Amino acid sequence: MLTYDGRLIWIGASIKDRPVAVPSRPAVSGAMLDDGNFVLYGADASVVWSTFASPTDTLLAGQDLVPGAQLFSSVSDTTRATGKYRLTNQQNDGNLVLYPVGTSNVAAAAYWDTVTFQIGFPLTLRLDASGVLYQANSNGSYTNNLTRPGAAKAGEQAHYRLTLDPDGVLRLYRHAFVSGGASKADVLWSTPSDRCLVKGVCGFNSYCVLDRDGQPTCLCPPGFGFVDASNAALGCTVNSSAGQCKGGQQDAAGFSMAPTPNMSWADTPYEVMGAGTSAADCQAACLGDCFCAAVLRDANDGTCTKQQLPLRYGRVGGGYALSVKTGGAANPTPGGSGRDTNHRSVGVGRATTIALVCIGVLACVALSALIASARLLRANWRILHRHVALANADAGEGLEEETAPMRSYTYQELERATHSFRDPLGRGAFGTVFKGALRNGEKVIAVKRLEKLVEDGEREFQREVRAIGRTSHRNLVRLLGFCHEGASRLLVYEFMSNGSVADLLFKGGASRAPAWPGRLGIALDVARGLHYLHDELDSRVIHCDVKPQNILMDAAGTAKIADFGLAKLLQPDQTRTFTGVRGTRGYLAPEWYRGAGPVTVKADVYSYGVVLLEIVTCRRGMEMEEAGEERTLMELAYECLLRGEVTRAMNSDEVVDAAAMERAVKVGIWCVQGEPESRPSIKSVILMLEGHLEVPFPPPPASY
Repeated sequence: MLTYDGRLIWIGASIKDRPVAVPSRPAVSGAMLDDGNFVLYGADASVVWSTFASPTDTLLAGQDLVPGAQLFSSVSDTTRATGKYRLTNQQNDGNLVLYPVGTSNVAAAAYWDTVTFQIGFPLTLRLDASGVLYQANSNGSYTNNLTRPGAAKAGEQAHYRLTLDPDGVLRLYRHAFVSGGASKADVLWSTPSDRCLVKGVCGFNSYCVLDRDGQPTCLCPPGFGFVDASNAALGCTVNSSAGQCKGGQQDAAGFSMAPTPNMSWADTPYEVMGAGTSAADCQAACLGDCFCAAVLRDANDGTCTKQQLPLRYGRVGGGYALSVKTGGAANPTPGGSGRDTNHRSVGVGRATTIALVCIGVLACVALSALIASARLLRANWRILHRHVALANADAGEGLEEETAPMRSYTYQELERATHSFRDPLGRGAFGTVFKGALRNGEKVIAVKRLEKLVEDGEREFQREVRAIGRTSHRNLVRLLGFCHEGASRLLVYEFMSNGSVADLLFKGGASRAPAWPGRLGIALDVARGLHYLHDELDSRVIHCDVKPQNILMDAAGTAKIADFGLAKLLQPDQTRTFTGVRGTRGYLAPEWYRGAGPVTVKADVYSYGVVLLEIVTCRRGMEMEEAGEERTLMELAYECLLRGEVTRAMNSDEVVDAAAMERAVKVGIWCVQGEPESRPSIKSVILMLEGHLEVPFPPPPASY
């Protein structure tokens, strides 16, 4: 529809009016021309907008792709939203290049080009009426033909179009029309000819091979399985956990390296071992590094690079050996031809096998009995310990030894310190926090009074005291003491005078929020605190409720993580836990809602990603609601990232370092991926935010 104010809009049955064209001057009429160009005219009959000047995924004969313009593929043949690939004429050196959407205009991201970068000046891509596709400069003194003229048969009228198809292949089509209205279409030219060269044809952690018909097929490396077996193009996910990480080191026992030779992958390492590294040394380095998911080794010079998940752009061929870390010991196949005609040897082998099986069965029986006895002894000890702890609870015993050197306060002391709990600072899921003072007002404190039912409060109290009492980090709120008197359960924390990050970001508008360098510092403070909880404690801690309200600011402007009330401790040999849904909606990772799956520290990484985007943009994660249509901050941030306009996601006109903000937004989007395996570790988050690790362009977030 052409509106009264001169705009062209699309009206659909199930969507709001959507602008198609907003001309520089109001349009008063429109027309479809014979060459397929739809134009809008102004009051003076001049063209104010045209489809030829606004290409999408196709060029028609007579239409140009001028310097600075791009073609974008569609999602599919039936869904015309922007897809995964782009043909760009934005480079001023004359080179026409195919890239995945969202990548930078750099050689490492390209999968095809016209190799005309040596020209050194911009070129226009043109398709003429005879089907010739060529590049030319502004005055026509230089041309570079990409195709030859299409041969038209007698009685046929041919029309040509160049389309960047949803599969990332650029194709030149000829549509031949004959009398009576019949038509047929065929492909005159396409590139790349090897469809596995298209970056992203297979999803993360998968690689591409061509079948007999030249069609791409996606496969998983050893140790991985398809995300969706019915749609292999969605990629693969790791089948096993990478184990516990302690100071960057990992016990290699129970893990092995599964090599796949003659591969090509996007090489984005976080550590490079020099040329001449043997295959064994390359694999051993990965086995001992808990951050390493795989290694790539160049078969030519022996260069070894450590990789983290997700792996990208895999295909057969290329001279690299990929070795993936997998759980469980390797099962090598004995050498030989596989045929044995020596019956005596076979008989001896069978006898040996039977003997080994019998020994194994006896060993299993003995081991099972030993384990059962140990479990029974442990269960009896736990029951006894629990009875003793509960019996001493009223006297305040049972906790002081484990939480020393924290002080045990009486209820009367804390009641006096808080003036009978008169000044509440805030209320959480399990109780209210009050401001108080000790030593005649010299030391300001925060007292959290747990107010849940006795059973839940007891459990919550035990959990908080034991978890927080063992921690000591500049980015964690310090627990000073506790009260365990009768039915009263109180915790005493250091006082944080500058409130919460939620207050800084959302109270008083964006103008009250810290400037960009300060916000980035807050984001790094929070990441470092989580890194301590995830990787530097003997008992790994999942916070479970990372959100701006639980990040407090001290007098020096340092951000500290608070409220371990929902934290779940993991034993040293565990990396995941099964538990009920905990935390705050809007910050919860998708795996919480799936119910039957394991929850790992990657759930905290997801929550951190939402918080990071909020810190970067000064927007709430769920504030984008218009006319009943919900739109999350992560969706807005990703759309701005796709357009290369990340600063438009901000809730202010603040001038920021666009490159640093783009880096932070990319990290945030990686953190909120739907699959836990696709999210980075919090250690990698720190390295990326600090600029020590490259940040690849992320796939769409979980809600996209």
